[in-house]
Amino acid sequence: MIYTRILENPIQHLDRYFNSFKELASVQLLSEIRTAEEAAMVTASAVTAYQGVEGEVRPEVAEESTKSVSAGLTEAEELEKYIAIREEMYKKAKEFDSKIIGFETAIRRPYFHVRPLDDPELENWHNYLDFIERGGDFNKVVKLYERCLIACANYPEYWIRYVLCMEARESLELANNALARATQVFVKKQPEIHLFAARFKENSGDITGARAEYQLLHFEISPGYLEAIVRHANMEYRLGNRDAAFSVYEEAIAAERGKELSQVLPMLLIQYSRFIYLVVGNSEKAKEIISGGFEHVQLSKPLIEAIIHLESILPLPKRIDYLDSLVEKFISPNPDNHNAASTADREDLSSIYLEFLDLFGDAQSIKMADTRHCMFFLRHKSTSISRKRHAEDYLDNEKSKLAKTYMSSSQSVMGAYPNAQNQWPAGYGNKPATWPQAPPTQGQQWGSAYAPQAGYSGYGGYGGYTHPQVATSAPQSTAAFGAYPTTYPV
Repeated sequence: MIYTRILENPIQHLDRYFNSFKELASVQLLSEIRTAEEAAMVTASAVTAYQGVEGEVRPEVAEESTKSVSAGLTEAEELEKYIAIREEMYKKAKEFDSKIIGFETAIRRPYFHVRPLDDPELENWHNYLDFIERGGDFNKVVKLYERCLIACANYPEYWIRYVLCMEARESLELANNALARATQVFVKKQPEIHLFAARFKENSGDITGARAEYQLLHFEISPGYLEAIVRHANMEYRLGNRDAAFSVYEEAIAAERGKELSQVLPMLLIQYSRFIYLVVGNSEKAKEIISGGFEHVQLSKPLIEAIIHLESILPLPKRIDYLDSLVEKFISPNPDNHNAASTADREDLSSIYLEFLDLFGDAQSIKMADTRHCMFFLRHKSTSISRKRHAEDYLDNEKSKLAKTYMSSSQSVMGAYPNAQNQWPAGYGNKPATWPQAPPTQGQQWGSAYAPQAGYSGYGGYGGYTHPQVATSAPQSTAAFGAYPTTYPV
């Protein structure tokens, strides 16, 4: 039944699907809802209950068991049991959904796009995969990895993690399938996945496949890739093919010598010399490899540091004059060299060389190197320290000046107004504010003849409003000028 498959998974609108399932179960018979596979499972469980001790099931026993199960439970009871099982699935799915809702919400782009993903989203995928792997459900692990590799198809680390996870769960078919998709389709141009594929195939016993991955790196994907060369040579040595390991280094060195200003050649020579001494034990050949190989290359701090380290593990006598010339060339200031190293890198390399001389040099060589170090770097160091101290002193002086200015200004203000707090009378703030009483205004003196007429009351209701009558000392004759005659002549 489709509802059974839906209720097993924590999907959106799970509550609505469960309610729809209960409505369907309430209006239809169980025989109409149950699929043939579910009915067969019920029959198989009933037959298992009546199985004989010898492991054989007689046909009459199977038929009798099916009838007894049908007779033992009514249709309503079977339907109730059927719904209860699906309800338990629904509850488990809801509980699982509450645990993964944070991971699901953080997935902003579940589809593939060439634009890189944000770091928080990449970290969320790793955390989500960690959580699902701890659960132990293999199907959920595979489904989540396949979902992840839709959005993260351009990231080799997720393919590598998928392969390792399937290998740990002894599912080599899925591991090889994921590795083939990564190396042949999705991240086939990235050296990292081919290095992993070579190591994985070597561990699986596919030596031919591992060599093919290295050859693909050497000639097509990333020629001159130092890590691939070193790993390939080490693999051949582990397999007992010492000559093949030498050939890997020599072919790579020959290819790099044909390039103009190769950046890989110096480190490749150092790795080959180290391999010759540590694996074969031939110190003379190791010294021969690196002798005269750095005259026409641009010196750098990692390169000279690697040479010093290699010289420290080689047997006596140490080539101090050769190392001193390299260090002198690197740390000496050269205004014409626009690619000169920083002062910090030059000082650091000079200190490393002084440590080497302290172990393997004599007093004269140590004195020369120490004098050169002091001449180039101690003055700069003391200048930087003095500048720092001057800046700190300046800040301290400015702070003290500000503090003195603030104190003097506050004292001057208090001195200008010594009795500033006592210039108001006592109890001023406790008295309530009083306002002067205005004298009563006298009403406007209008003549008695201007009293409102009662006839205007119908227009605004002001007929009852009258101004107060104010006594006046004016003579009566004055009022006669302001009065209308009672009658007009006809």
